[in-house]
Amino acid sequence: MHKAVWAGGAVAALAGAGALWWFLGGDTSPTDTAPPAAQGQGPAQALARAAPPPHPLGQGRTTPGAAGNDPLLTPGLRDAIEAMLHDAGEAGSPDALKLRLEALVGQHFAPELTTRALALARRYVDYRVALGQLRPPADPLDPHAMRQALEQRQKLRLQHFDGDEYEALFGQQQLLDQALLARLEIERNTALSAEEKRKALAETEAQLPAPLRAQRSESVAHVGAAQQTAAFNAQGADDATRFAQRSATYGAEAAERLARLDREERDWNARLDQYQQARSAGQDAARLDQLRQTLFTPEEQLRLEGALGLRSPAQNR
Repeated sequence: MHKAVWAGGAVAALAGAGALWWFLGGDTSPTDTAPPAAQGQGPAQALARAAPPPHPLGQGRTTPGAAGNDPLLTPGLRDAIEAMLHDAGEAGSPDALKLRLEALVGQHFAPELTTRALALARRYVDYRVALGQLRPPADPLDPHAMRQALEQRQKLRLQHFDGDEYEALFGQQQLLDQALLARLEIERNTALSAEEKRKALAETEAQLPAPLRAQRSESVAHVGAAQQTAAFNAQGADDATRFAQRSATYGAEAAERLARLDREERDWNARLDQYQQARSAGQDAARLDQLRQTLFTPEEQLRLEGALGLRSPAQNR
């Protein structure tokens, strides 16, 4: 039976192609309890955890906040909240997780910021819960589907945070999302020649601020890894073939982590199969509910119907 937990940030169950949707948006946090989730910061550290801020936010920082000189609303705000959620560990519910944050907020934020930071972190937990209920695009490499999905997520963010908070938490990520969408649109545009695509991609990259270009390169590498995995799945490639090709492209460490994602995805799909077969066999509601509780964590159950809906008609029979 899978342990029912609310881990810091791991409020969305992710599987298969849908993982890239969260991967691109940076909305996943590394935990050992999360199902197939993209947790990485770069191809050489595929799905590795970013280091938390070295000191409480608001102490020793010189970068102005997103709202003038507000010491809370700095570009490091989201990292500080995610680090605090990570330190909170497992909790039985979002409310229990929020209670744990009260004891941790002073370790991640300067004393004069703790009251505001705690209120913001609580809303961030609510946002992550709501995020887990969004349905990812069926094809995360389809620019149109991805754009619609990102627009839905943006509306959700604006429901939980005001303009200055949004800019501090997600402003840089939004620029990266837009650049990556532009890249997908260019690469999928069959009317462009190879040279025209090259020039268009260069122009897109040039529009990014210099500090974000390296991050953009990492996002592109993530798309490449997702495309490679999709090709492996279509070919029925075995684990040894996957590991060899991934090692050659990204290095052995990244290949090992991607192999772990493969195993998690297979486990997720096996549990989906078991539940789907029981439902197709006409088991009564009580037995289905018991099976659902046994097979899936509470956060996975939020995405269960969406995951089943993404399957092909043949799989749903």
